[in-house]
This record gives sequence, structure tokens and C-alpha cells, in this order.
Amino acid sequence: MKLLLDTHTLIWLFDGSNKLSELAKGEIENRENHLFTSVVSFWEIAIKISIGKLEMDLSMEDLQKLDWINGIEILPVRVEHTFLLRTLPFHHKDPFDRLLFSQAKSEGIKLLSGDEMFDPYFNENGVEKIW
Repeated sequence: MKLLLDTHTLIWLFDGSNKLSELAKGEIENRENHLFTSVVSFWEIAIKISIGKLEMDLSMEDLQKLDWINGIEILPVRVEHTFLLRTLPFHHKDPFDRLLFSQAKSEGIKLLSGDEMFDPYFNENGVEKIW
């Protein structure tokens, strides 16, 4: 199964947070799953650090290395990922989350997220959220 880690999922994974659900941990540890982190998450983290909304013990460079070491593929943003944004309802106004959802939908990837703001999108658009 292909899984896209939401930004908070990525941070909590490598921070060793107990906020990850047991299901999320199990899916991340399942070697049969193909895990992805979006470049959108790195963009979101960089902006939130620069405006003081996020502090992390890990550097972004370390986060990228941990992705690589753990076999998590970085998903680039493609123009096709933005097409859905034209018609996506504004249940959730966060541009990073909206683009992550669009990437998951475009790529046929399940989204590994505890963000309840995503829930209306899953009901309408056929993307599966795992948490």
C-alpha cells in the first residue's frame, strides 16, 4: 500500500512522539507499505520554523536524512497535483494540507493523518485516510 505522511505525522514519527496512533505506527512499520513524504511538508516546516510557529529538535536536513535512511520517498509537487485545487471545496483552508490532499488523490495514495479537518474531503473524494 502507498502512504503519504502528513506533515505532523512525519514530525511525530522522527521526534518519537506518542501522538502517533497505534494503527499509524503499524502501517509505518509494515515493510510492505511504500511510504512518501511530500516536498510540501518540508516547505510547510520551513515556513513555520521561520515565523516561530514550530520548533523541532531535528534539523530539516536531519529530517531529510531520516526519510532516506528509512526508505521514505520524497514526493515532488507536479503541475497535475494542483489541478484538483481549482474545484476542491474550502473545508480546510490550509494551503499545505490542501495540496497534500490533492497529491494523495492525484497519485492514488492513502493519507496517513490525524488531522480531522481533512475528514470532509475523504467523504467526498474517495481518498482514504488512515489513523
